[in-house]
This record gives sequence, C-alpha cells and structure tokens, in this order.
Amino acid sequence: MCGFVGGTEPLWNYSAAVESIAHRGPDSSRLHLDGAIKVGFRRLSIIDLAEEADQPMFASNGASWLVFNGEIYDFMSVRRRLEKRGYFFRTQSDTEVVLNSYLEWGDEFIEQLEGMFAIAIWDAEKQELKLYRDRPGIKPLYYFYDGRRFAFASELKALEIACESQKLAVDETALYDFLGYRYVPAPKTLFRNCFKLPPAHMLSFNPSTGSIKGPKSYWNLEIPNEPPHRPLEEYCEELRSLVEVSVRDQMIADVPVGFFLSGGVDSSVVVAAASKTKKNISTFSIGFDSEAVSETPFAKNIADLFKTNHHERILHKGDAQESLSNLKNWFDEPFADESAIPTFLVSKAAREQVTVALTGDGGDEVFGGYRTYPRYARYDRLPTVPFLTNSLSYWLRKPFRPRGSTARILNLIEMTFSGGPELWSRIMAGMPTADKRMYKESLQIPKDYDDWWYYRNHWREDLPLRTRLQLLDFHTFLPDMVLAKVDRTSMAVSLEARVPLLDRRIIEFSFSVPEEIRYYGGELKGMFRHAYRGILPDHILDRRKKGFGIPRYYLKDLGEGRLIQEHVLTSLYS
Repeated sequence: MCGFVGGTEPLWNYSAAVESIAHRGPDSSRLHLDGAIKVGFRRLSIIDLAEEADQPMFASNGASWLVFNGEIYDFMSVRRRLEKRGYFFRTQSDTEVVLNSYLEWGDEFIEQLEGMFAIAIWDAEKQELKLYRDRPGIKPLYYFYDGRRFAFASELKALEIACESQKLAVDETALYDFLGYRYVPAPKTLFRNCFKLPPAHMLSFNPSTGSIKGPKSYWNLEIPNEPPHRPLEEYCEELRSLVEVSVRDQMIADVPVGFFLSGGVDSSVVVAAASKTKKNISTFSIGFDSEAVSETPFAKNIADLFKTNHHERILHKGDAQESLSNLKNWFDEPFADESAIPTFLVSKAAREQVTVALTGDGGDEVFGGYRTYPRYARYDRLPTVPFLTNSLSYWLRKPFRPRGSTARILNLIEMTFSGGPELWSRIMAGMPTADKRMYKESLQIPKDYDDWWYYRNHWREDLPLRTRLQLLDFHTFLPDMVLAKVDRTSMAVSLEARVPLLDRRIIEFSFSVPEEIRYYGGELKGMFRHAYRGILPDHILDRRKKGFGIPRYYLKDLGEGRLIQEHVLTSLYS
C-alpha cells in the first residue's frame, strides 16, 4: 500500500506533494525527477519489506518504470507463468510481477491481475504514461489535465500542491452535485481540470503531443439475460468456496494482519472464513456509548465463537465532533458520510497492532443488502408526476424551511409522485432539487443542468428492479462513498484495508445468479445468509442491519438537516 504523485512540469513541487501523502507510505520515500514524467513515491511495506522492492521500480532496460498502490493477491501464480517465459525476478514483491506483466502482455496485462490497484506505468518504448484503476474502485487515482500539462496522484491534495502554480479553480457544478449525492461523483473532483479515473478504466498520456487517450473501460460487469438456474445449495456451496479463497489469498502479507468486526453479517462471514485458515486472529470493533445503537455485543459474540483475539473501543460524542474537522483533510473535497469517523477510529485502534486489516465492505452491494431497495419498490408502484412534485416542493419550501412533521409530510408527497433517478435521490437522502435552488443560483449552475446525471448514467431500465438498484449502487455509492471512506480513513493512520468480498470472481458470480436466488425467500441477502446458516448464529444472520453511522445525537449541536451536507459545504468550502 502506497501513495504516489507525478507529472510533466519540472518546476512543480513534487517534493512537497509527496510529503502531503506521507501517511499513505511512512516506510520509505523516493523522487525520480528525470525524463518526460517526474514521479514521487511513498511506501507502506506489506509484501517483501526489502529496499529493493521500493518504487518507482524500473524495468531491466532502466528506462520503463512503474508506481503502484495496492496489492495483487494472485501474484505468485502470475510470477510462475512469467518465469516460464524467461523473466528473472530480483525481488519477492507483487510490484515486480505487475511491471513484468505489462512488459509481457501490454495493456492486456490487467486481465492477469486479481486485486486492488492504482497503477502508473511509463512505457519508454512508446513514450507514453499509462494509468489503470481496479475494477470496483477500491484504490483512488486522480489526474490533472489542462489540454497540455498532466499530473497524477493517489490523493487530490497531492495534485493541488504539485500544481500550485496553476491556482486550481473550484468546479461549482461539483459543489452543487455534492448536495444531491453527498459526495462529488466521478469523474469530477472539487477542482476544474482535475479528475478521478473511474473504476475499471485506463488512460494513456503522450507528453510529446500533450494528448490523452481515454479514459476507456477495460472491464464491464455483465448481467446475463437468462442466468442459469441451479439448486440453491449449489450456489451456496460455490459462494462459500469463493469467499474462503478470497479471504485466504488476502491474508497473505509479511506484516501482521487483523480484521474489522462489526457484528454484522459481512464482517462475521470474513472472520468465519479466516478462522478456517488461521487460529487466534485479531479482530477490532468500535462501539458507541449507547446500547441502543452499539453493535459491540454482537461483535463479541462472533469473537467468542471463533476464539479471536478481540479488541474493542468506545466512541464518545466528543470524539465524533472533534473528528468532524478531519473530513477535509481525509477527503480533500466535500464528503458527507459521518460513518467515516468510526471507520477512522477502528482503523486507528487496529494500526496499534497490525498493518493490514480485512473488512466486510462491499457485501451489501454485491449480495443485495440495503433496505433502500424495498423502500424504492414501495414508491415505484405509484405514478410519477415530476412537474407537480417539483412545483409543489418549490412553493412550499420557498417561504420557510419545514421541520418535524411538516417536513416529513412534504417529503412523503414528493416521494409519492417521483420515479426513476429522482426517486432514488430521495431514497439516498440527497438534498431535494427544490432545496438546492438557492445554491443553484448562487453557484450559477445552468437552468437545464441535470441534477441526477450520475444516477442516469448507470440506470438500467432493462434489469429487474432489485438488480438494477444493486448495479447502480455498485457503480456509484460503492466507489464514491463506501470505498473512498475506507481508503482515506484507513490510510490516514497508515493501515492497509482489504475488501475480500469485492474479489472479481465473487462480484461476477453474485450478479450472474438469478435475482430470485440472490434474494432467496424474498429477503435481502437471501442467498448469502442461507449459505452461512449453521456457520453463523441465527441471531447474527437474522437481525436488522444497523449500518456504521454514528448516533444522531452526536451531531445534534451541529443543527438539523440531512446528514452533514450543508455543514461540510459552508464550514469547509465557503
């Protein structure tokens, strides 16, 4: 796990930029400022701790090089194939395997890799810089491009520092989008000319011409029109096997490894699978000073069942409010998910004893675990009247900001007559279009701007409803909210977070299963829960999902409103 920054301009401040992401790699630092592309790197040593495995790593010709953030879990099998093709390896690292894979297969090398990654490769023969991001979007990759100059980095702050002389301008549409989505949707960032490389995409840049190719997709999640029907138990057996393989592969490291354990189904499954590979694993949980919302008793049940070395911390109201100011430093742009705070604190607790932590993130998107799906279905049965909804919302909200029962009634009316991406935005707690009109005017957003373009880009009307919403979450909420939160908060304390439920084989398997099997018994995560019946206690499998958000009263002093969109916008970016 690492961080990097690079670019074309010799006078850019690469040294300060790479220092700004030192938390991503506290073990070593290198700058390479020769050639058409300059690059800086920070390393968190996980596989092969020797200095020879540091980056940038150069090819045997001494010209082509690679910087790489992430882990390749099947790198030993790829290495053996390359050795048969005549490649000699100087290190035991997965980094060298990635570099030689590119030299052997070109852009097709990406098909050989299973893992999480953000990769930058300088191809000396083609005189091109290549960028690649993993399929679900676990690892971040940003780039700056103004039509001629180019830069790339693991975090937005590094781009901002490196390109300081450019005086990056705020993208007002990104701020406006944030109010609706609670994050800045890809490929946008807070700044103009700065972009997120979307998941499962690649891009190439030619410094001699100043031109780019892409971003273009190298992988698509295919949903079969007529998925094969097999007995439920066959699906469950294959699922358990895939999870066990993924967890086992992701436990490989040359440093101590632990596990986040919330007491929910996903993290409990990961711990159960890990316990088959290794005994006395270390687990870490965060609770709250309220038994009504804390899940620590359930986490303790799982820890006792699998005899883990369990560690528990309690998050108090003061901790949460004090940590709120860290949102800007963690994310570099507006981000309104308060669960970042407990995720940071459990990462901090884990980092005291381990360098790698496996999490249960991604299970809801891959197996269908969100209560938002049946909630959407209830309203989707009703006719949509968008003109009536928008007009009513605007005129009722204009003279005052309704609260309490008035606000709830108004929200119910708006949702009743909404549909498609508009209804989904309300389900996902985005700020309504009518509420955003004040911001739309002040930010000078065009009147015909599509508030829900991001949802519309990934909306598949041809799919069954629950699969449609699952796929939408996989392409939007998962990379831009869930995985961004996990990466930034864990890396803030130099902890590598791995997500075994987002193994490509698991993703492709689950989305290929018929929807009625995936939601076996009409239940959320029906197949997933059934697969672990008898392995996990029923009270864990059947209890209502709580999520990882902090208690609402922790943020009471910050005022009312949906989460903290307006607080973040006005406090941090005004």
